[in-house]
Amino acid sequence: MLKIYVRGETPDAELVRREANARDVSGTVAEIIADVRQNGDAALMKYNARFDGAEGVALEVTPAELDAAYAAVDPELIRVMELAAENIREFHRRQLTSGYVVSRSNGAVLGQRVLPLRRVGLYIPGGTAAYPSSVLMNCVPARIAGVDEVVMTTPASGGAVSDVILAAARIAGVDRVFRVGGAQAVAALAYGTETIPQVDKIVGPGNAFVAEAKRQVFGQVAIDMIAGPSEILIVSDGKSDPAWMAADLLSQAEHDRLATAILITDSMELAEAVQAEVERQLAVLPREEIARAAIEANGKIIVTKTLDEAVEMANAVAPEHLELAVDEPFAFLGKVRNAGSIFLGRHCPEPLGDYLSGTNHTLPTMGTARFSSPLGVEDFVKRSYFSYYTPEALEAVADAAALFADSEGLHGHAVSATARREGGAK
Repeated sequence: MLKIYVRGETPDAELVRREANARDVSGTVAEIIADVRQNGDAALMKYNARFDGAEGVALEVTPAELDAAYAAVDPELIRVMELAAENIREFHRRQLTSGYVVSRSNGAVLGQRVLPLRRVGLYIPGGTAAYPSSVLMNCVPARIAGVDEVVMTTPASGGAVSDVILAAARIAGVDRVFRVGGAQAVAALAYGTETIPQVDKIVGPGNAFVAEAKRQVFGQVAIDMIAGPSEILIVSDGKSDPAWMAADLLSQAEHDRLATAILITDSMELAEAVQAEVERQLAVLPREEIARAAIEANGKIIVTKTLDEAVEMANAVAPEHLELAVDEPFAFLGKVRNAGSIFLGRHCPEPLGDYLSGTNHTLPTMGTARFSSPLGVEDFVKRSYFSYYTPEALEAVADAAALFADSEGLHGHAVSATARREGGAK
């Protein structure tokens, strides 16, 4: 049952604590990565057979197979996915940034260039559920950024990839799709094999093995983030419908046994009503076992004296998803400092962000919203700087640069700054 706490009766540190997955898979993941680096496609085929029952199945999905999958999916679902893709494009286009040039009066020219990454790899889960929405959320911003090539890996249970996943890849504009999952897929994207090309960055969610593999290959390639289990935190006054609040909490609890679902309210009446409603809805939820385990481990209702206190606690949690189910949500928005994605009012449930609104659902978890951001177009570009100095511009600053260098004990730097002056390098 969802437990109710009163702030002040339990230390805040205990109220915001999460139960983390303590399973250490680092050794197993390191072995898999080393195997893929050494043996390439042969290792991938071996793991496909061992973990997914996909023995002898070709690693790459053909264009004809993508077309067939698209044709096999319910046309209404295709329409919805295309609508979602367009909403994601509309929202993310505004994130495009450009370079700039600074021209100084002494003749120096400085600037910044913004360039798309050459090749990006998407990891799309294929375990207890298929997530075509993740294909759209990860690929569309990459395309807007101008990435040259987007490749995707996803597990193929029994040798087959879900038609809806492949249809989403076609809609989003994925260039190549590969039937491989787990840590071995991350290794293949990071180092390349005979079939799977090496990428510059890996994005997308996954299980503990995928997360650990991303951690281990970081530095060889870039990664988006180390994603933890799903989280939702709702701040609500006493006027919300308990059934709505319970449904929103369970929308994330059903993702994962380690998911976090928290309601913070200034109303004990609402707290007790939501507690009862969660039990009622759990009884008829198809993924009851998963959701109940999450509610027992990381579910809670916290009763505060005021809504300002509730927002203060929400900032301490720094949740992946934050709902502000209050009369004047925009009045509280400015008080929110730490959250991945914020849903305002009583008629904006979190699943809108998961699927259709256009905001990205690849979000920081486990408190990392304190210092990191949702996935966006800026994650698929890199910046470089350039500088140009005329002889006169260099002469004007050479002595200053040399003085600075000498103060750090780097005489070679000082010589370089003045070397172009007659006799400067002697």
